[in-house]
Amino acid sequence: MSQNIAHLRSRAQDEASRFPALLARAEQLAGTVLLGDHGRRRAGMGDDFWQYRPMRAGDSLRWIDWRRSAKGDDQFVREREWQVAQSLQLWVDPGASMRFSSSQELPTKADRAQLIALAVSVLLIRGGERVGMTGWDLPPRRGEAQVLRLAEMLSREDGADYAEPEARGMLPHARAMFISDFMGDLAPVEAGLTKAADRGVTGVLVQVLDPSEEAFPFHGRTIFESVGKSMAHETLKAGELRNRYLERLAERKDRLESLCRLTGWQYHCHHTDKTAQSALLWLYRALDGGHG
Repeated sequence: MSQNIAHLRSRAQDEASRFPALLARAEQLAGTVLLGDHGRRRAGMGDDFWQYRPMRAGDSLRWIDWRRSAKGDDQFVREREWQVAQSLQLWVDPGASMRFSSSQELPTKADRAQLIALAVSVLLIRGGERVGMTGWDLPPRRGEAQVLRLAEMLSREDGADYAEPEARGMLPHARAMFISDFMGDLAPVEAGLTKAADRGVTGVLVQVLDPSEEAFPFHGRTIFESVGKSMAHETLKAGELRNRYLERLAERKDRLESLCRLTGWQYHCHHTDKTAQSALLWLYRALDGGHG
């Protein structure tokens, strides 16, 4: 019992020590992107008229513009220019597969995913927006305290080899960001994106891969073992598996892209040998233009 307690205490200390370092790196990375006065035009509760749109379930009757609606059979809502913060909800894969790196010179997939997710959060929160996690543990909020909460949440890990996207608690018509290697079962991913689309949620899906997962540089006798140790496969002719593996990877990426197109999301594949800044710039621009 005492050994278990000591192990749990050690693990808790490790997790607690990770998130301040993650936060410092994320703030430094966010500083490389000039936020400025982005002036994004999105529907919100500002003073200036922006557009009419058809009335949706959940809209209040007091939002109806009766003069515009009187011109036809449909009821229209008068939307105003975006001035109040919008919400972004994150899911960053905590599974063991994300803790893989093919070289000490490269970050793990988890490290890169956590870094770019937190850096984008820093940018958006400092721009006045609300950011949180999917699910119920950390709803979107503004402020520097939320950045600390996000850093702590993103530093948590899961023991399972492959984690399933958390698609609960997504706010209607908000934005979302899913980051993973997406090397596990894609059925939960499809269910999550479908659920998001049904709620009017648009977003970005970022697949983070180690360069060895794209190149498959293996030959001869090789033992493939999952990071969580739950699966292992030994082969004497790894090179003969290369073409079949690359075909299946290409099919997986095509399926993810198709899912995004069908649900109004955007897909991006990022490799850990590329700069984190390149991923952050793509994400920030995609989130800027992918909603509203």
